[in-house]
Amino acid sequence: MALRIAVMKERAPGESRVAMTPETAKKFAALGATVAIEQGAGLGASITDDAYREAGAEVGTSADVISGADIVLGVQAPDPTQLTGAKPGAWVAATFDPFRNGELVAAYAAAGLEALSMEFMPRITRAQSMDVLSSQSNLAGYKAVLTAANTYGRAFPMMMTAAGTVQAAKVFVMGVGVAGLQAIATAKRLGAQVSATDVRSATREQIQSLGAKPIFVENVAGIEGEGSGGYATEMSEEYQKAQAELVSAHIAKQDIVITTALIPGRPAPRLISDGQIASMKPGSVIFDLAVAQGGNVEGSVPDQTVERHGVKIVGYANTANHLAADASALFARNLYNFLFAFWDKETGRPVLDEEIGDAVRLTKDNKVVNSRLAG
Repeated sequence: MALRIAVMKERAPGESRVAMTPETAKKFAALGATVAIEQGAGLGASITDDAYREAGAEVGTSADVISGADIVLGVQAPDPTQLTGAKPGAWVAATFDPFRNGELVAAYAAAGLEALSMEFMPRITRAQSMDVLSSQSNLAGYKAVLTAANTYGRAFPMMMTAAGTVQAAKVFVMGVGVAGLQAIATAKRLGAQVSATDVRSATREQIQSLGAKPIFVENVAGIEGEGSGGYATEMSEEYQKAQAELVSAHIAKQDIVITTALIPGRPAPRLISDGQIASMKPGSVIFDLAVAQGGNVEGSVPDQTVERHGVKIVGYANTANHLAADASALFARNLYNFLFAFWDKETGRPVLDEEIGDAVRLTKDNKVVNSRLAG
């Protein structure tokens, strides 16, 4: 019997993305899988039910779609109560936010489902094409700059006109991961003067390669803030003090600041205080990409524009969702690449290896099994 892959309409408030596109539905069908999509699942990403049908997918109610499913794909993991009818031990590949959603993970274990957390994909070369955090962060960095530019009451590029010269906007990017690099590149393309900083000194060359100016604390102990997998870690007190002084001096001269700093399993680090906001010019804009994880910026509120000291602070709870069509296309390809990499042609289903399987698997056989969630 063919493997059944089910995709439900996202239930999280405001979520417009979808975990499968007609492109990936067609690819799964070509592998011999049966693909079932809940009606209306793709509408938020401008994908019609007919487009899925033309790609060879079944389209039906949530109960029809989930019935007998071997694998469920999602953007944000559904509540396990919505998965009644899936096969015992069915895989659910989605984002779980496991560090903050312990009750959800426990519910998956209790339901006998195998939860596969796409956020826990290891940062290794062969897993790059499966990495949803990178694909979504890339779009988020782009959207952050466009939103900041739209909020800012001036032009980004220098313009020399008959009426005089308009000076280029000064943009400062804090945190040079995937989102930060795309923010730098986008701001440069818009004609801004761009500078950037990060706790990882290895990013200096990346910043320079994009034509931006690196802003780094020099000669302070405890500054190598790179943890495993290229993620940032928490810094020494001495470093944090020196960094705050450097940033305070630099930030006062900026028109736009984009903050992108996240630490896995921890609240977002506070990068900008109210006092630093007060030092900025009226009309400046800060976009806080980490607002949903507690925020890098004092006073930032998800999905609201907050004005403090004449500075506008913006941040979306789900930035990639504001580019739902492209975000869905990339997310869906990540999921396809993940399953295809382990596809066993003889059995017609994926078989995970230890390195990636153990990294992403949260629950199995009614137990929480991921070592990162131990204790």
